Amino acid sequence: MTTVEDMSMQIELYYLVLSTAFTAVLWVPYVLDRFMIRGIAGTVGYPESPKPASPWAERLKAAHGNAVENLVVFAALVLVANAMDLANAATAFAAMLYFWSRVVHALAYTFKVPWVRTLAFLGGFAAQMIFVVQFLAK
Repeated sequence: MTTVEDMSMQIELYYLVLSTAFTAVLWVPYVLDRFMIRGIAGTVGYPESPKPASPWAERLKAAHGNAVENLVVFAALVLVANAMDLANAATAFAAMLYFWSRVVHALAYTFKVPWVRTLAFLGGFAAQMIFVVQFLAK
């Protein structure tokens, strides 16, 4: 029988996979925007004077870069917690908080919602720090 403690790290790993998959597909909308604006040749080639992307696509590209940067930290924390067999309600909450914060961050960045974007970024950072606090408390 699986206990709550056994399932806890599965939750962290589950949200790590979701966060990774979400980050992995963030490029699709802004590349589709390039196809619409530049055509196939202008997208896959190296035009001398490329037409600029839509402003929303530029913002999504920036959000994607930020997501990649933060995923490195989050993944390291989850994987070290897994190796240390450190799983509890706080780490499960932190993993969920990180994922949903990154989803909200990408949407808020893309659609120009400045306060929400910042709060979502801070939610992801707080999730990372929850893991750090759990390491220090062990």
